[in-house]
Amino acid sequence: MTASDENVARRQDDPGPSVHGGGDRGAEQAEKAEQAEKAEQAEKVVELERKVSQLERAVESHAAVDQAIGIVVAVGKLTPDQGWTVLRETSQHTNTKLSRIADMIVAWGCAGDLPEEIRRELDASLARAQAKSNCAEAPG
Repeated sequence: MTASDENVARRQDDPGPSVHGGGDRGAEQAEKAEQAEKAEQAEKVVELERKVSQLERAVESHAAVDQAIGIVVAVGKLTPDQGWTVLRETSQHTNTKLSRIADMIVAWGCAGDLPEEIRRELDASLARAQAKSNCAEAPG
């Protein structure tokens, strides 16, 4: 037998890499990598949806706060900065979230009702702000 005959015989005996052997590991790794990437993308989608929801709530809350400041400014004859201070003080002194105070004041502008504790503190905050305000003295 010649050297080339021996090489041919060896190649016939050695099946080499099997389609079901080492090649499967590569496919499994690729599939795992793809699954990991999909899981990562799904986590990003959930995080982005959470952020969008937070931003939507922030925009709504900001609008209500701005409207409440406008009501306080008009009712109390105050500057916008003083109106903001009145809202903030009312929130702090009643231990109520500022956005909730703003919602109540906006509703108060329409319905005319405020919870007693909120009304008392709002009146006190308005009185403090009016004592410092130049707007109250302006001709109206």
